[in-house]
Amino acid sequence: MDISRNSPLWAFIFNKSRKRRDKTTILGSIPLFEKLSRWELRAIADIVHQRVYAEGEFVFRKGQPGAAMFVITTGEVKIIDHDRENRDTVIATLGANAFFGELALLDDSPRSASAMAAAGTEIYAFFRTDLDRLFAATPQIGLEVYRALAGIIGTRLKVTNEHLSHK
Repeated sequence: MDISRNSPLWAFIFNKSRKRRDKTTILGSIPLFEKLSRWELRAIADIVHQRVYAEGEFVFRKGQPGAAMFVITTGEVKIIDHDRENRDTVIATLGANAFFGELALLDDSPRSASAMAAAGTEIYAFFRTDLDRLFAATPQIGLEVYRALAGIIGTRLKVTNEHLSHK
């Protein structure tokens, strides 16, 4: 077996290690994970699913059950609401390192809006079932992530309340 630095085995091992390091760097820049240690970020990186979406492709549609949260690594995603007359309203356009769909980490209630790639977009997906298994095995990671999620949801609720009170 060829195990020199030029062997396919060495390239596979090195490439996998580099990809995991890239994931942990991106994950560490997300507010939801920013308080985690490198070791904890590596545990999260191991359960990430990477996906590429073409422009106009839906990540999920309003009304579908929520099963995952998403982090944009490159590209843009539009968050779209559809009214009763089937008109679309873009609620937000999110870029690299933004995350969305985080309420799916709490339960499987239907999505309140749709998410569509506004350009070619690469995304990391975290499925609630994978996170639940990780958090059961390492409760400290779960505590930090859920604490951060509560803070983010609280901040968003305050901003929404302020916005509504000024209308």
